Amino acid sequence: MSDRSRERHVIVVGHGYDDYTTEQAILHPYGVERVVAVDPDDAAFGDHLAEAEAILVRETPITAAHIAAAAKLQVIVRYGIGVDSVDLEAARERRVYVANVPDYGAEDVSDHALALYLALQRRIVTRDRAVREGVWNVGQAEPMHRASTLRFALVGYGRIARTLHRKLAALGARDVLVCDPVLERAPEGTEVVDLLTLAERADVISLHAPLTQATRHMIDAEVLDRMKPCAILINTARGGLVNERALIDALRSGRLRAGLDVFEIEPPAADNPLLALEGVVLSDHTAWYSETSIDELQSGAAKEVARVFRGEEPHSWVNRWDREP
Repeated sequence: MSDRSRERHVIVVGHGYDDYTTEQAILHPYGVERVVAVDPDDAAFGDHLAEAEAILVRETPITAAHIAAAAKLQVIVRYGIGVDSVDLEAARERRVYVANVPDYGAEDVSDHALALYLALQRRIVTRDRAVREGVWNVGQAEPMHRASTLRFALVGYGRIARTLHRKLAALGARDVLVCDPVLERAPEGTEVVDLLTLAERADVISLHAPLTQATRHMIDAEVLDRMKPCAILINTARGGLVNERALIDALRSGRLRAGLDVFEIEPPAADNPLLALEGVVLSDHTAWYSETSIDELQSGAAKEVARVFRGEEPHSWVNRWDREP
């Protein structure tokens, strides 16, 4: 049912997308004439925040102070899956819904994880550089291994990991190791193990866990030390899952290689050692991206706001207060 009795204020905090016509089309029946993108450093940010009934956000932190200043706020929707940048407890205390878009981009992120693995295993980056420098027929100077001979491991087994598992099977991967405490039984074609066992047995480890207090720096010096020589670590999830200093030390030793789409601090500083190390393939937190995924994100986020404006709960409500003891 349409609600055009008054104009509602919806803002995008921080950088977002080229335009917001998708959101505006979905929210127009609920009194939203324009979705306004505003930067926290803008002079007008406080005024927009005071009027905002919904906040859409990608990477910009939404703090307790922001939530306190938004007296009319009903819902915060994250363009994506991880909500570690939103103060969930402050929103819960205010009874402000926090929702995400968990069912977007599994194909894209899994494609990117697979691409990082293949770039490392097939030495694409170094081979490209060598050819440009006139070097040919390097051969066994940079060993490569067939995918079907390796043991892959997935840390976290949500939508993205399941999609990657399907693609790894097409490469001949068998007996994939999985570490995920919420799994009640091993999915077909997997063996569920603890993290240290996974580190010891896997040739390629791909991270797909959410970033929480429990998972922050789960890949620490002990885990890295347990990994096989020449093992590969792929991270398209969250930079904070990995103790970056410990990873840098491991990479400097030449024991490991890594494909990283995410960092502890983004963008990484110009003097971050990862930018100069061999055996690392880097990208700019772009695993989520495709033109299709953008449409899924923008429409999915707007639909969550629309549900709240209709007086409903969001489908992907992450800071629930209705299940408290």
